[in-house]
Amino acid sequence: MARLNINGKLRDVQVEPDTPLLWVIREQVGLTGTKYGCGVAQCGACSVHINGEVMRSCAIPVGNVKATDRIVTIEGLSATSSHPVQKAWAALDVPQCGYCQSGQIMAAAALLKKNPKPTDKDIDEAMTNICRCGTYQRIRAAVHTAAGRKEA
Repeated sequence: MARLNINGKLRDVQVEPDTPLLWVIREQVGLTGTKYGCGVAQCGACSVHINGEVMRSCAIPVGNVKATDRIVTIEGLSATSSHPVQKAWAALDVPQCGYCQSGQIMAAAALLKKNPKPTDKDIDEAMTNICRCGTYQRIRAAVHTAAGRKEA
């Protein structure tokens, strides 16, 4: 049994301690916005925030997460999709296929929380998620838009 704080709700789940957090979020809790991409923490499709830090949930065993840790998924970022990053993504029509975008949005939100006015270099260094459609220019532009300025 594990107790997790996901999107502000305490949830008890019956899983083995080595079960990846991604599978608990998707299969046990039913929040499917967090995606499986590679399973080895490289692509970022499974990105969530844990205590405000962007983390790749496919590589985190649920046994390593405490009940006091605050896990935020894409569903918990904003119930109304009104987070500045979500609004910028929609305004600039960032997604092509959209599969990686929840992870991209979570990474961008974490970046802007730490660095509210990032440069292109800051964005490129922080946004290590893979987009197979190659929408990196639109992602960068949306991060700048969410930061309150046009693309630098």
